[in-house]
Amino acid sequence: MRSKLFVPGSRPELFAKALAGDADAISFDVEDSVPEDGKVRAREQIADFLRSEAARESLRKSAKIIIVRINALGSRHFEGDLMAFACPQVALLNLPKAQVAADVQRAADALERAEHRNGVSEPIRLLLNIETPRAVRLAAEIADAHPRVAGLQLGLTDLFEQLHIDRRDARSVHAGMFAVRLAGAETGRFAYDSAYPDIADLDGFRREAEQARQLGYVGKSCVHPKQVGIANEVFQVDELDVVAAERIVDAAKAAALQGRGAFLLEGRMIDGPAIRRAEAVLAERRRG
Repeated sequence: MRSKLFVPGSRPELFAKALAGDADAISFDVEDSVPEDGKVRAREQIADFLRSEAARESLRKSAKIIIVRINALGSRHFEGDLMAFACPQVALLNLPKAQVAADVQRAADALERAEHRNGVSEPIRLLLNIETPRAVRLAAEIADAHPRVAGLQLGLTDLFEQLHIDRRDARSVHAGMFAVRLAGAETGRFAYDSAYPDIADLDGFRREAEQARQLGYVGKSCVHPKQVGIANEVFQVDELDVVAAERIVDAAKAAALQGRGAFLLEGRMIDGPAIRRAEAVLAERRRG
């Protein structure tokens, strides 16, 4: 999931176009991009589209991942969102404003009930937004709150705006990315990068995406289609990395036959962490 394109639920004319585009995932949104008085209508429009034959046929032909960012737990729209989007077409529900582990547990329990009522047999996973100071501090507990949690998504805009932190300060961006990445790693969940709101600043988008890639994030959110190609390029598995990983894995197998867990390869000491990283690179390549 190198790229994830946000599509406002209030813009149905964009739905089919987004689905036919280059983003690995489409994140339909009924939260921040939709005004309060338009949320119910946006929900209905997305649900109708996802259940349409045209959408089903498109999804059968592609590997597109469908995500819906719903309204927060405790909002008057939460239960209605779950009932609308607990359907086989949706792979992930993006839960905003999760503050503590109990929030995730309550959301997961409510989602399970919605799936049962809708006859959904394949459990839908959760992508949790980490976008408040408290959530950053408790990110590992939040991530580990329920088996449905697939990953953590950093929300830098929400986080920085409330704290009056300069979004263009690379040091602050790195600090936020690093904290969420470690929380994901501690609990075995992937970390997904924030959206970059300045659509005209493609160089800034690329710099932030490259920083996220260096920290081990799996992809970046996009708010405009012209950001998608950059995200796909930055998070594409490098063929040189694949070749190096193959050499490490092959050498590790040979070393294991000799009873060695650590060995020298081309002047570099290789041990367990490097072997696991190489195996992860090859697994990512197979998925791609």
